[in-house]
Amino acid sequence: MKQSIKQIFNNMSMFFIFATVFASFGVMVSLDHESSYDKIDNLLNQKSIIESLTKLEKDDIELALIQFNGKSTQLHDETKKLHTLYQYSFIERFIVSNADEYLKDLKKLTELTTSFNNSANDYYNNKDKNRDKLEKEFYNINHHIDYIIINSTNYSKSKFNIHKSMTYIAFVLILLATFIFRRKLQNIYSDLHFLHNLDKKDYNIYSQEADAILIRMNRKPVTEENPHMIDPVTGINNHKGMVHAYSQKKGMKESNFTTVTVVEIDNFSKSKRAYSQEFTQTILKKVAFAISLHEKSTDVIARTDYNQFTIILSRSSKDQAYKDVELIRKSISEMEFKSNETGIVHVTISGGFVGKPNNSTLDESIRESKKVLVFTQKNGFNTISQVRDLAKDEL
Repeated sequence: MKQSIKQIFNNMSMFFIFATVFASFGVMVSLDHESSYDKIDNLLNQKSIIESLTKLEKDDIELALIQFNGKSTQLHDETKKLHTLYQYSFIERFIVSNADEYLKDLKKLTELTTSFNNSANDYYNNKDKNRDKLEKEFYNINHHIDYIIINSTNYSKSKFNIHKSMTYIAFVLILLATFIFRRKLQNIYSDLHFLHNLDKKDYNIYSQEADAILIRMNRKPVTEENPHMIDPVTGINNHKGMVHAYSQKKGMKESNFTTVTVVEIDNFSKSKRAYSQEFTQTILKKVAFAISLHEKSTDVIARTDYNQFTIILSRSSKDQAYKDVELIRKSISEMEFKSNETGIVHVTISGGFVGKPNNSTLDESIRESKKVLVFTQKNGFNTISQVRDLAKDEL
């Protein structure tokens, strides 16, 4: 089965988006893991402050109290910083899910800090001359800080395991994507090289688009090779060529929406020739050329009568096909033809636009389109009507 280049590049685009999101999550884990070191540094700094509070000199009590007040306030500030750091630790909060345990530890740390500060305050203000209580509080708060550090190490280990797993997964995904997309891109390049040179007779085309381009390159056989399928005036398909081209392309439609439009040049009948044969053929050629500018690889256009063209479009939606037919009508109405006989001439087209169901034949859709064309011509010119317009008129 031939691959779609569009789908391959869509998949590549989705992979890069996924890789970016995955990498962003990895960066978030890394930043969260880095914040663990800030928490450890904070706790170690608190231990240092606590130890310094037990070693203040009481010889100069006023200086000792000033130092005590500053350091005790700093202790509470350091605990608040731990709360702030945890607010941005999204991995710990939502993946490790340690909020209850960690916040409980911080709450106990705050209580122990208050208790230690009170004991230190009593000691340095000579309310409690015995250091036993201070030593006990010092031991309790140090023991709890050590406990938090141990838990933080375990949390960091969990985050490291997450980061490690993500790194392994990312490596495997990138490795697989490299091999898969490299092979696909090499095949696409081979298709392009083949289309550029056409030097490999037994080459198997890999992509749908390259296959469509090859069909398009071979779509218009020269008159000498297949004259009975080519309109000699315009160089596009005649009715036989249209049927043949449609049978070749109907299996490679880009979507399920196929439409048929039969258009006629207004006031340009064979029985009422207003211009010379040479000028008439010039108009027909330029109209055919204007239509072919909107032709895609899966489309078929043909001159099926003297002033009549059949346009078979395959689009992503019926509305899109109608818009393209309207663009064709508008572009033709804006064209100018210079004639020595009549000066500048403008031509317009009218048409009948119908959607072709999968269960109907091409001839049935063409007949339906011609009915809508007749309705259009009865109600004016330079218009592309649809089946629903005809149904409204009948009501």
